[in-house]
Amino acid sequence: MTTARPLDSEELASTAPEREVLEAFIDAYRDVIVGKLRGLPEDDARRSLVPSRTTLVGLVKHVAAVERNWFQHCLAQQPREQITGDSLGDDASWQVGSDETVADVITEYATACDRSRQIAAGFALDDTVPHPRLGRVSLRYIYVHMIRELARHCGHADILREQIDGSTGDRAASLPIIEAR
Repeated sequence: MTTARPLDSEELASTAPEREVLEAFIDAYRDVIVGKLRGLPEDDARRSLVPSRTTLVGLVKHVAAVERNWFQHCLAQQPREQITGDSLGDDASWQVGSDETVADVITEYATACDRSRQIAAGFALDDTVPHPRLGRVSLRYIYVHMIRELARHCGHADILREQIDGSTGDRAASLPIIEAR
């Protein structure tokens, strides 16, 4: 007789209301992307294995900037100069300083995610805010956009991690690192 593995957080939300499903998926991807750094030496986390300057730790640094852009700048309408850290998600957001450790970048990302959750808690899914390109966006759109963004980058992280040490799968290295829920 085989024992089934426990349900993942997003599977537990399979019949939940829409907001809980969206939040379960975004948090699951948040956990997966930082989980890809688990157990890696600093040098491996910084290794560039593709023609671009993409690295595992750079991916996490970038998604922290994307979180700040969509939740702090866009949803909360906070001016960029009042936001701590990169909030553009541009090419510069991938750069990790030589004085920053993997732990520093994970902490930065966890802080950005915590702030995103706090901001989102004050909005309904249908609430909209101005957006310079799209006119207006809803919290629902921001959640779906972030799930798409994180899913893409989790795929990148999967490939990089496999190239580094052969680890595969989204669960093997992805036990929750980002605690606040």
